[in-house]
Amino acid sequence: MLLQLPRQRQLDLSRPKVMGILNITPDSFSDGGRFIGKEAAIRQARAMLDAGAAILDIGGESTRPGAEEVSVQQELDRVLPVIEAIRSELDCVISIDTCKTQVMKEAVAAGADIVNDIRALLDTGAVDFAASAQVPVCLMHMQGQPRTMQHAPLYQDVAKEVCDFLIQRAEVCLAAGIPKGQIILDPGFGFGKSLQHNYQLLSQLSVLMSHHYPVLVGMSRKSMIGQLLNLQADERLAGSLACATIAVMKGARIIRVHDVKETVQAVAVACATLFGVEHV
Repeated sequence: MLLQLPRQRQLDLSRPKVMGILNITPDSFSDGGRFIGKEAAIRQARAMLDAGAAILDIGGESTRPGAEEVSVQQELDRVLPVIEAIRSELDCVISIDTCKTQVMKEAVAAGADIVNDIRALLDTGAVDFAASAQVPVCLMHMQGQPRTMQHAPLYQDVAKEVCDFLIQRAEVCLAAGIPKGQIILDPGFGFGKSLQHNYQLLSQLSVLMSHHYPVLVGMSRKSMIGQLLNLQADERLAGSLACATIAVMKGARIIRVHDVKETVQAVAVACATLFGVEHV
């Protein structure tokens, strides 16, 4: 399971990989404001890579519940200097976390390898750009919009409905010329899902796995942990590790997290269980 990246490189997803979250935002729910500015972002990027991250996911717009949209120019001003600096200084895989086609284009030109889109390439021109650029894409499910997505989300069968949406979007990508091996699916934990929906989705992750796309999961420090355990965002490490371990055991290939070192260790234990210690 190899992702073909720009600049004649590959990412091997035959074993799960950890994706480190690098938010260049003032208002993200867990680390907002901590890594604004190129120097702070580079230090954090280096620390996450040293801790074992295989991918850095760089975002310039908060998508927490209730978040306000930012302009294309604001987002570009936040992420482009960081992407350019990381690409020039560090040898790593960079993902751009955006739903705007123009940001995708300029981020990939600056050195991003993967497009990670919470809106599953629904922006005008996004699918065509990804097909022409031949970059891997991650398609996420979200019910509603960030500002309102947690206002009474409703499903008849959350796993089936999430899966149906993602497969439909994957088929749009395939029709546009994006190879199946370049498409990653993300069920979108916390994006328009209640507490019960999130755990139903985690327990039934095999529904999505059955379509043989690599799956990314992002549950790190989210409210599905905080609500269940009555904990603030900075107290949710144990719950985040439990979610990551369960997802790996169910077949997820990319684990998107804030706490890289601890997650890399948890994933190693899960992989030893699944594949044998000689493959860790």
